[in-house]
Amino acid sequence: MADIDVLVEEVENSPFGPEVGAFFDFDGTLIDGYSAVMYFRERLKNRDIGLTEILRTAVESVNVERRGHDVTELMNIGVGALAGRSVDEIEEFGDRLFRSRVAGMVYPEARVLLEAHRRRGHTVVLASSATSFQTRAAALDLGIDHVLCTEVHDEDGVLTGAVAGPILWGENKADAVRDFAEENGIDLEISYTYSNGGEDVPFLESSGNPRPLNPDSDLEATAAQRDWPVARLTHRHRHAPENLVRTVAAYSSMGAGVALGGVLGLLNRNRATGLEVAATVGSRLALTTAGVELEVQGEENLWAARPAVFVFNHQSQLDVVILAALLRRDFTAVAKKELSRDPFFAPMGWLADIAYVDRSNSVAAREALAPAVEALTSGQSLIIAPEGTRSPTPRLLPFKKGAFHLAMQAGVPMVPVVIRNAGEVLPSHSIFIAKGTVQVAVLPPVETSAWRPAKVDQYLESVRAMFLDTLADWPQ
Repeated sequence: MADIDVLVEEVENSPFGPEVGAFFDFDGTLIDGYSAVMYFRERLKNRDIGLTEILRTAVESVNVERRGHDVTELMNIGVGALAGRSVDEIEEFGDRLFRSRVAGMVYPEARVLLEAHRRRGHTVVLASSATSFQTRAAALDLGIDHVLCTEVHDEDGVLTGAVAGPILWGENKADAVRDFAEENGIDLEISYTYSNGGEDVPFLESSGNPRPLNPDSDLEATAAQRDWPVARLTHRHRHAPENLVRTVAAYSSMGAGVALGGVLGLLNRNRATGLEVAATVGSRLALTTAGVELEVQGEENLWAARPAVFVFNHQSQLDVVILAALLRRDFTAVAKKELSRDPFFAPMGWLADIAYVDRSNSVAAREALAPAVEALTSGQSLIIAPEGTRSPTPRLLPFKKGAFHLAMQAGVPMVPVVIRNAGEVLPSHSIFIAKGTVQVAVLPPVETSAWRPAKVDQYLESVRAMFLDTLADWPQ
């Protein structure tokens, strides 16, 4: 069985150029599970599904799983239930579902494989029997420009409850790949196809390099007969017993460090002393007990220019612990107002004298940032996530202007802190920490003395480009 490194090396040695196609199945291949299941569960949770549909779906699911039926009837049931809904409504639902559920199902190794194909200039295509509502947000996040999927019919933006064209299952998917290749000048003999299911043998056979990923038993047997290299992608086992133990130990350690810092801060009537104890002892102990190691490049830049505005890309609750462990002393932060009531975060927030911002009220948010400027001018550094919220995936969200205005008002440098892998160790919207290494690149301070408010958008894009460049080409 090949591993992901073998597949990536193969791609790196493949022909260069867009005439090489890389066709990826979606459910079970790029993601650990099935988007249709998430879609169904979300509708159940919202009570947006009737008993008849539930029963019909259950029966047909058994027919597909146990009796070898294709997915035509199952798809017709699901699409039929959308009749009368607007395209915009369902697209918004699909995008929201991706952010809250499906994004966390994407295999991190799948992103590595996709990036390897992009570096070779290959034409990357998502090919799935799922609908565009299930695949659109994923394709955008994964940087896939071409999507072959089951289209849903609408009239004037309102869904009719019927599919438009063939359901891309079995031979239909293979036909769609061949048609796409012919239209786009792709040489299938030197192209790649990736899938996990036995129903996708025709799809896999459509290229000269069929590569089963996470194969089911039927596909594994076929791959063995035809000598196709097989690879399995993995997620860190976030719900494994050892991860539960690590998580409890990490939270307890952080809590103990913050409690000790709080006591010392009260006794000495000095929050700075308490913060230094909480950051150095609590955060480091939490990372150690969680089995999380930090691999830091550019550590000297943490101390090259203080006070400074430290900006970081935000994927995980672990980011706060990482920044505390790195900065150790003389810092405060800006956080959303909701965290002021978080029993885990609030004590550290008190020690660091954090400025809490109500993101729903722009006027109140600006007023709340005034203490942050005062802290900077008095010698404290500031930590802020310019994305404004956690990204559900490694993809960088747009930056907001607040951090840049703060740096200009206080006349201090800005230091970009680029974090990689934190979302794999502790994903967004999860509480379970997995053992692993988080990579951090601290970039040189960016001088802001010549910045002017009228050009804030230009400065924002320049700093964001530093993050994008570093994430795309990690310093060795």
